[in-house]
Amino acid sequence: MIGLISATAAGAAARDRLASAWPTRTRVYEGPVREAVGHAFAECDQLVCFLATGAVVRLIAPLLQDKASDPGVVCVDEAQRHAVSLIGGHGGGANELALAVSEVLPCAPVVTTATDAVDIPGLDTLGWPVEGAVAAVTRAALDGSPVTLYADAVWPLPALSPNVAPDPASGSAAVDAGTDAAGRAADDMIEAVAAAPVPVGGVAAAMAATAAHTVLADAAVGGAQAGPAVLRVTDLLVEPGAREAVLRPPSLVVGVGASRGVSVDEVLGLIEAALADAGLSARSVAALATVDAKADEAGIVEAAARLGVPLRTYAAAELAAVEVPNPSGAPLAAVGTPSVAEAAALVGGGELLVSKRKSAPEGRPAMATCAVVRKQPRGRLAVVGLGPGARDLLTPRARAEIRRASVLVGLDQYVDQIRDLLRPGTRVLESGLGAEEERARTAVAEARAGHAVALIGSGDAGVYAMASPALAEASDDIDVVGVPGVTAALAAAAILGAPLGHDHVSISLSDLHTPWEVIERRVRAAAEADIVVTFYNPRSRGRDWQLPKALSILAEHREPSTPVGVVRNASRPDGTSRLTTLAGIDPTTVDMMTVVVVGNTAAREIAGRMVTPRGYRWQTEGS
Repeated sequence: MIGLISATAAGAAARDRLASAWPTRTRVYEGPVREAVGHAFAECDQLVCFLATGAVVRLIAPLLQDKASDPGVVCVDEAQRHAVSLIGGHGGGANELALAVSEVLPCAPVVTTATDAVDIPGLDTLGWPVEGAVAAVTRAALDGSPVTLYADAVWPLPALSPNVAPDPASGSAAVDAGTDAAGRAADDMIEAVAAAPVPVGGVAAAMAATAAHTVLADAAVGGAQAGPAVLRVTDLLVEPGAREAVLRPPSLVVGVGASRGVSVDEVLGLIEAALADAGLSARSVAALATVDAKADEAGIVEAAARLGVPLRTYAAAELAAVEVPNPSGAPLAAVGTPSVAEAAALVGGGELLVSKRKSAPEGRPAMATCAVVRKQPRGRLAVVGLGPGARDLLTPRARAEIRRASVLVGLDQYVDQIRDLLRPGTRVLESGLGAEEERARTAVAEARAGHAVALIGSGDAGVYAMASPALAEASDDIDVVGVPGVTAALAAAAILGAPLGHDHVSISLSDLHTPWEVIERRVRAAAEADIVVTFYNPRSRGRDWQLPKALSILAEHREPSTPVGVVRNASRPDGTSRLTTLAGIDPTTVDMMTVVVVGNTAAREIAGRMVTPRGYRWQTEGS
């Protein structure tokens, strides 16, 4: 909930305008300002104060506790010129709130958080738990100092600062220690961990490497903070060094089985012990999983709530089909599957780190079982439509996906359109005309490698653009997100008037990949069906006869006076448009940057605009 506080009539007017725009998200606090701020601070997640920043600072100063729990606070001045993110920029969401307020009120957002100012993602904005020397590592990233990245796997994170990079020497378990002694200590630790009993398979090497990283990083710091800062992405329990931050990826799924009436304390105690014994962080648990029959088991439901993760449930038949190392007759008789904990954790694959183990309550039989599986990261491919070219027709979702990507793939001229939106450190893979399939394969390969990829195209990426070749390459081992864009047909139609008011079709006249016989058959079908036609790729230097042929086919079924719209570079500064007729269009004025819209038999020119009525019966004036 967002608390709204004002002290003057002007502030109240702005407050009420925001409340009207967000009726379900806001609560107006009236009365003495000090009391209103106090109540809102205690009851709301965020505050918007229509007061001077100095006044708000004095009012909230006695209320501040810590950045993890304090609400985000935004100040809006009397003249509604600025929305200032005052406290809780990241953790409290005040930066985003300031931007949102500026979309409702005529004010400019003021965000002074250092990472936002230089356009790099803050470690506390990635949506993952982060611990250790977050401020020190962030400071190093902001200063351009080396930050060595160690990750157990590639995750689809946004582009980090360019100076955050894997260690070029080894890429695995080495931070430049600076001394032979530190190197020997790390070697000794690796040998010791490798020789020690390990509770689960597949973890020993990673634990040894992580421990070695910590020793070497601490040695590199040496009290004088020499050497690089370290950013580690791991689900293993590690003690961060003096200049080390640890990001916890959502890599672990805990399968849980339980008897009816199990307590939340028994379930949580079992999970916490299993994770600790395996050297795994509870902050990397992405979900609890169980059988459908236990979907309402209070102890399991509450355990998921306390861990702050979703509870996933599966049908017994689905779990019974999962091969597990420790099947049992008891769950088969009780819920219809020989395994609950292991099978639920293993649905969809992954590495079984902790085999089924039982709780160990004193003086009574165990009522809970659990197993832990590490899931492989899934890369992310966003197929993004940039629209027809005008920046204000680039959708907010497209902009967000471009900025979320660590890898951008696209045609060089399209990359140039949005290069200023890329975060520093974004890897750009661009190529020229005619390399569509290569770009599609490249984007999918980068996503399969675990990266967050944005594949861009003009208009809508699914209309004569990159979505089709990309999805033809992609399999179910990556996540795919489609981001719609304003198509050339829609942009041209808006310029011409309302030519698409009834049934319409888009046809590409390029026969580079589609035989002309197929294209001609489609044009004839549209002509006979009396459908408005938008021609893409109408004419190029090497293809100069296809457009006249298509127009002649339409002319067999439509009057010479049928309106035709010709729009070049729709929505761009150098864009042009003209309205002509089927008999009057000059194909030589058309090129690949042009869209041609041919009306149906009901289409008309009205006041210089092309209009297709919503019904087939044209309504005359006064009817």
